[in-house]
Amino acid sequence: MCRHLAYLGEPVAPRTLLVEPPSGLHRQSWAPRLQQYGTVNADGFGLGWYADGDEVPARYRRAGPIWADAAFADLARVLRTRALLAAVRSATEGCAAGEEAAAPFAAGRWLFSHNGALAGWPERTGALAALLPPQELLDLVARTDSALLWALALHRLRAGAGLGEALADTVAEAAAHTTGRINLLLTDGREIAATAWGDTLHHRTVPGLGVLVASEPSDDHPDWTAVPDRSLLLAGPDGVTVKPL
Repeated sequence: MCRHLAYLGEPVAPRTLLVEPPSGLHRQSWAPRLQQYGTVNADGFGLGWYADGDEVPARYRRAGPIWADAAFADLARVLRTRALLAAVRSATEGCAAGEEAAAPFAAGRWLFSHNGALAGWPERTGALAALLPPQELLDLVARTDSALLWALALHRLRAGAGLGEALADTVAEAAAHTTGRINLLLTDGREIAATAWGDTLHHRTVPGLGVLVASEPSDDHPDWTAVPDRSLLLAGPDGVTVKPL
């Protein structure tokens, strides 16, 4: 369910990372190579990016498939950014449709995406949802399992947790109350945090450019590294670290 990618590094056009690679995120919307659940990611897409001098990211999201959106093609060609997060969506049964349900979700300087699904949504996730204060539960950005996970992570971030801590705690909370695939991706434009929990995750550092973290490689370059399942990845100016969850 879904594919996502985050990038940090030198200024680059989103097209260079998402569209031009032979198996980039754009192509993964209809022909993913490693996706084990679902076959087509045509239930929406989104791009979030950061402009120099502004820590609050901009977003472009749509409810339809990425390949059918001419405006995205232009946007991805002319933009330049040092950090982005993009996702294509395969909707989970029982989850809301529409643009508001498409990642990346955003608040303040953060962008977030979820690749996976919570088992038994929504019937079996009541205890997990009850961990949120009532107002934050009412403020869910969409009626989806991904939006619930985002609310849980955002609660941690607003309490002062770092990116990695917020994701690790969210996975632990979710795993304690339900089962599912909980691959999370989070950035503040300066660092990336991601979890591998039930689905694939890879990273690659491109010399002279930057670091990529993605559900699956966008090409066959040997520098792509698979992240072990049940791991937390942190990426930033000092490199990439991976540790068990």
